[in-house]
Amino acid sequence: MKLDIFINRPVLSTVFSVFFLLLGLIGLTQLPVSQYPDIAPPTIQVVANYPGASAQTVMSSVIAPIEEQINGVENMDYISSTASNDGRAILTVCFKHGTDPDIAAVNVQNRVAMAEGSLPAEVIQMGITTFKRQSSLLYSFAMYDTTGRYDQSFIENYMDINVIPEIKRIKGVGTVEVHGSNYAMRIWLKPEALAQYHLEPNDITAALADQNIDAAPGKLGENGNRTFQYVLRYKGRLQTATEFENIVVAAKPDGEVLRLKDVAKVELGRFENTVQGTVDGKQGTSCMVFQMAGSNATETINNITDYLNKSKKDFPPGLKLVVMMDNNEFLYASIHEVAKTLLEAFVLVFIVTYIFLQNMRTSLIPTIAIPVALVGTFFFLWVAGFSINLLTLCALILAIAIVVDDAIVVVEAVQAKLDMGYKSAKQASLDAMQEISGAIVSITMVMMAVFIPVSFMNGVTGVFYKQMGLTMAFAIAISAFNALTLSPALCAILLKPKKGSPEAVGSSFIDRFHEAFNSNFTRLTKRYKSIAIFFATHKWTSCAAVAVAMALFAILLSVTKTSMVPNEDQGVIFGMVTMPPGSSMENTQHEMKKLDSMIAKVPGMRDRTEVSGINFLDGMGSGNGMFICKMKNWDERGKGESVDDAIAYLYQHTPQITSNARALYFAPPMVSGYSATNGFELVLQDKTGGDINKFSGIAAKFIAALNARPEISVAYTSFSTNFPQYMIDIDAAQCKKAGISNSQILGVLQGYYGGMYVSNFNSFGKLYKVMIQADPSMRTDEESLNQIMVRNGLEMVPVSQFVKLHRVYGPDYVGRFNLYTSINVNGVPAPGVSSGQAIKAIAEVAKNTLPMGYGYDFSGLTREEQKTGAGSTAIILGLVFVFIYLLLSAQYESYVLPLAVILSVPFGLAGSFIFALMTGAENNIYLQIALIMLIGLLCKNAILIVQYGVARRRKGMPIIQSAIDAACARLRPILMTSFALIIGLLPMMFAHGVGANGNSTLGAGAVGGMLLGMIFQLVFVPGLFVLFEKVQERIKPIKWDLNKLDAEATEQHNNKRIE
Repeated sequence: MKLDIFINRPVLSTVFSVFFLLLGLIGLTQLPVSQYPDIAPPTIQVVANYPGASAQTVMSSVIAPIEEQINGVENMDYISSTASNDGRAILTVCFKHGTDPDIAAVNVQNRVAMAEGSLPAEVIQMGITTFKRQSSLLYSFAMYDTTGRYDQSFIENYMDINVIPEIKRIKGVGTVEVHGSNYAMRIWLKPEALAQYHLEPNDITAALADQNIDAAPGKLGENGNRTFQYVLRYKGRLQTATEFENIVVAAKPDGEVLRLKDVAKVELGRFENTVQGTVDGKQGTSCMVFQMAGSNATETINNITDYLNKSKKDFPPGLKLVVMMDNNEFLYASIHEVAKTLLEAFVLVFIVTYIFLQNMRTSLIPTIAIPVALVGTFFFLWVAGFSINLLTLCALILAIAIVVDDAIVVVEAVQAKLDMGYKSAKQASLDAMQEISGAIVSITMVMMAVFIPVSFMNGVTGVFYKQMGLTMAFAIAISAFNALTLSPALCAILLKPKKGSPEAVGSSFIDRFHEAFNSNFTRLTKRYKSIAIFFATHKWTSCAAVAVAMALFAILLSVTKTSMVPNEDQGVIFGMVTMPPGSSMENTQHEMKKLDSMIAKVPGMRDRTEVSGINFLDGMGSGNGMFICKMKNWDERGKGESVDDAIAYLYQHTPQITSNARALYFAPPMVSGYSATNGFELVLQDKTGGDINKFSGIAAKFIAALNARPEISVAYTSFSTNFPQYMIDIDAAQCKKAGISNSQILGVLQGYYGGMYVSNFNSFGKLYKVMIQADPSMRTDEESLNQIMVRNGLEMVPVSQFVKLHRVYGPDYVGRFNLYTSINVNGVPAPGVSSGQAIKAIAEVAKNTLPMGYGYDFSGLTREEQKTGAGSTAIILGLVFVFIYLLLSAQYESYVLPLAVILSVPFGLAGSFIFALMTGAENNIYLQIALIMLIGLLCKNAILIVQYGVARRRKGMPIIQSAIDAACARLRPILMTSFALIIGLLPMMFAHGVGANGNSTLGAGAVGGMLLGMIFQLVFVPGLFVLFEKVQERIKPIKWDLNKLDAEATEQHNNKRIE
């Protein structure tokens, strides 16, 4: 390979490197920053409301028709739905990864439109909403009153009118959820007054429809040959409670008019009174901001923070704002730790290089290669559409020890030429590059063959591997280019030939250190030579060792805990509370306040929000509640104040505070976009279409068996069929006799009890609903039916004459998963148990407890992890081995000799799992990336020995002697490059603080695999080379070239240097 142009023109070489640096800096300024790559699948949500309807009614009349149309939409993965007793229907359609979310939304919207003809008119009137929904919770903040002058309704509507619209316009914001309710004009009907005037709720609805309308009367004088023309205006919709009170409902017999205020109380209130909240014990409302699919999370959060900081000055006196969750806090803290580790690794690699090369000029050349390769990589990350995230940054840390390797090979080769007597560093560089340029290209191809194949994997894990693998491949490619251009040019300039006889050892500490190091290394080489001779002459010992290593690796792979990504301390805790079935809002608030007081005492707690009437998993319900707890910053916390410690504290003290509420505490998920929890999620399915009570009993047995497993900390479902309800029984015969229809009876009940959305009004620049319903005091129990009248001609008859109530029990909500009735189950693995082990336990329990016709399926991130399976590591590693084997086979023109390289790798892989077990690490994406990197590096070490041995053998040297000479000759570069990686990654292995779990897993896997792999490779590769070289020569005998006598002289010279 002709590379003399770069040595003869050093300015050209430096220009290329500067070019890479400039491109990298440009890419660095353009790259988005995120915690992990955007892997969440597109999710489309459909929301509909049927006021006053029960869960079963919503399921049969709303969800079933919509599901039938949506099912099978293009690229759909699964569909889930929930119908609740508050009349709400929520359908979630999850699509396969890689689906265009905009196209998915349009497809779902079209399917929903096809179902509208089968839906109740009330549902169409309330409106059906279809929107893109990603469960990536980016940001959460709360507004609270410090003075006591504002009520819940004012705070939540101030947010809705003045704050939320601005946030929704910020680029990257998907949906914004306020844990409260909008304004509504509440018309509280008085049943007795209405009955007195022979009126029903439908009469009020008709009066509103007649008098609360907009109109377009037209103009006077238009086209009438007049001087002026006038626009005719009608006052339009009413705006104030007073205006609504004066609506004329009917005319009295004496000529007076009956107004709405005579039969109802009108007030500007809340659309729903089902959610109440506090912030740090004060009246307040919280808000959650979700990411739009495909947006830049970091930029979005920064823009939200900037807006909120600017808007604080305009808040009414006494209103304060507190941030409860900011994903950027953990991200930036993690990036800071990774950047610090990156710097530490850089310094340690330089120190190791200097110790081996023992010359500042010589050590400087590989060091220069590091920033050129790393910074240049950012440009290619930008071109590839990647982001700066924890995976790509960790890949750059690993790349430090890899990219310095090529430059070390160049420097060592040039220095060897100078040691042989070359008087010109330039000529030494030219000759050295002629010899090693092919090896550099070969090693680069092997390293890239490790990372590129895994980049073509599909699914969620494929995204992880692609970003981490291609990041390292980019860095390696730039490093190889530098090794062929910049490094030899710098060698020609900076390195100096030896002058005269060797000088006496200096008296400085560095001189003495170098002398001691060299003498000890010489003794080490001699001892190693005797070991190499033994195993080269006992080749079957190496085969036995390989078999043991492979068996050990297989065992360790099966017993090591598995997960997708490690959980980290993100500084936030979520709490989900469920009260006994049928609990009122007042009872729930009472218990929530007791729990809130306990949470305030948790060590390390900073802020907390409490919301009654809703939670993360079950949605709205009078017996539901949730907490968002913000811990102090990581540097402000002391010992025993981690998120895990806080969760343990909460579980320990909750039973002492309340015996009624059931609480589940968990940290946010590490990979956003799938679910609200970091535990496992699954759904039980009734495929028989049987009774819901039977299904509930089967689910209870399943959960009890799951909680009995040691792998499970808690498994939980909020589903229950024990919610107290009344079944309405209408006497059809009596109705017919009285001339009353069933629909009239039900309409009256809906108007008084369920509430009806009857009109709209404008205020504060927004459109709000007008709701009619009986006053709460008039619908407290079943006796209130005696006060509810239905019109029978000119008479008013109590509804109780036609309706009987029977107490029954049923569910508060009903769910479906892929069109089967389902029950959601959430849980958390036991401490020290990985999610992979929990998935195995779930499968075993399901096999033993679920009868025929009942099944289960995973959802959220658990579904992705279960798809990946424990065997994914073996598949990935197998794919990498195949690529390397084929590449080496082409290089050596042999299908046998590459086995000497391939079979040496299991030593390192087993070592990686040994260190993982020692440090408690799990087999997750970080460890798997370390394994893939190790395959490349360990293959490189073996290639150095095998390639050198092949060259010696082709020159006539005996096989055993070739193996021994190759091992001794490559001992120094193997140790230097291996220890550069090992020492450089020690800070990562012993990482602590933010993001420590992922960093330590990656560091432990890489350090352990490289250390043990290097040791066993140096011992056993000579024997493997002897074995497979003999097999190769039996298949294809060597044609000897005995005319290169100068090569023997060179060998003798090198052997003397080694000895």
